[in-house]
Amino acid sequence: MQKEVLQNLVSQNQMTCSYSFDRITEENSTLRLTGNTASIGFIYRHIGECIHLFCSFFDVPTQVQNTTIGKTDDGQGKNINESRQLVGEGFVKLHQLIKTQVDEYWVGNVETPFFGTIPRIRLFAHVLFHNSHHAGQISLSLARGRIFSAGEV
Repeated sequence: MQKEVLQNLVSQNQMTCSYSFDRITEENSTLRLTGNTASIGFIYRHIGECIHLFCSFFDVPTQVQNTTIGKTDDGQGKNINESRQLVGEGFVKLHQLIKTQVDEYWVGNVETPFFGTIPRIRLFAHVLFHNSHHAGQISLSLARGRIFSAGEV
């Protein structure tokens, strides 16, 4: 039952986030809410990278390199197809992780640089929250964002 619940949580997160993600195009990927905020494309790439990098805390291997965490938006999100692939593969990794782990795995601890030692299920919940949080930023940027000139706030 636990695996089914976790699979449903990931599926719901994927579906809910898709309402924003599916509207991202090359044309709107440079929109920002202000001159100081990240672009839609950068945020989207950040989500894809983070799913993979969070999965590495669950001992799921990844070849994905961090180009967005703690970084300034210098155009890392221009390739929307690549970001879409990162996000899609990330969700596959989450589903596979759930499929391969026993129930007791989720109550075991994991060491993270940002939360310290926490139960794996809490990190798992954070991954889903993180996706939703940034999907909301993307949605708002799609509705209210614009292209800013260099240095414009």
